[in-house]
Amino acid sequence: MNRDQIEGGLRNLRGRGRTALGAVTGRPRQQIDGAVDQVAGALQHGYGRARETADGLHRDGTQFIDEARTRGRAIAGDVQDRAEDLHRRGLDYRDEAVRRGRDVVARADDNRGTTLLMVAAAAFATGWLMRRTR
Repeated sequence: MNRDQIEGGLRNLRGRGRTALGAVTGRPRQQIDGAVDQVAGALQHGYGRARETADGLHRDGTQFIDEARTRGRAIAGDVQDRAEDLHRRGLDYRDEAVRRGRDVVARADDNRGTTLLMVAAAAFATGWLMRRTR
């Protein structure tokens, strides 16, 4: 509860009292002044409630933003960790492919006759499969 709500409530009560006193004593001016105080008090109280609601929304919005920022940073960290892991794995696969390729080349170099025979057989088979009539 804020100051405007308290003051508005008190002004409203004071206006009710003046209106009632004016009715009992037969003074219309006092009744009118009391009614004005009642309306002004109710408006001030309503303003106080609206201000309190706005403060609450502002506070909730700030918490929401902070939570979203924290979650976003956590997600970004997870994504960065995953990207680093994938990069490392890619380098490992590349190194393995280079090693195996070098092994194949070394084996082919050691067995030149067998390699030449296999290449010729593969070329013959490819040519035979690609011709129109078999």
